[in-house]
Amino acid sequence: MKLRSDVKSYGERTDKSMQTWIQILRAFQKIRAKELKYINESGLTMNQFEVLEVLYHRGDLSVGAITKLIMSTPGNVTVVVKNLTRDGLVATEPSAEDSRVRIMSITEAGKALIGGMFTNHAANLKSYFDVLSDDELVVLYDLLRKLQKAQ
Repeated sequence: MKLRSDVKSYGERTDKSMQTWIQILRAFQKIRAKELKYINESGLTMNQFEVLEVLYHRGDLSVGAITKLIMSTPGNVTVVVKNLTRDGLVATEPSAEDSRVRIMSITEAGKALIGGMFTNHAANLKSYFDVLSDDELVVLYDLLRKLQKAQ
């Protein structure tokens, strides 16, 4: 994308970096909106889905570990876990190693909910990337991973 002549350029590399960032954000926001709609139709918020998903795939975890994995805040995860516990989707118990730490586990009801949703979620994600060839998907993954590790 070429800048209008009346728009200040910050240098070719910087301009392209900013344009690339905008494209990453637009792609993320478009996919995120579609997934949010799907997740909300199941009666969950995105944060609730993320907590259930991480417990479903990783097993029992502390609030701190969940917070890091879903890139949220401890206060937010605490509220989400409280609501999921209220709804019978997760259970908490004190850590055997540290009584200050609570360990979260997914209940059978939580496993049934997220397990039933996840097949469609995975298919949705695959469909969003169907526009890319297998090689392009690998290159995109590798480039984004490289970018993430450099920060």
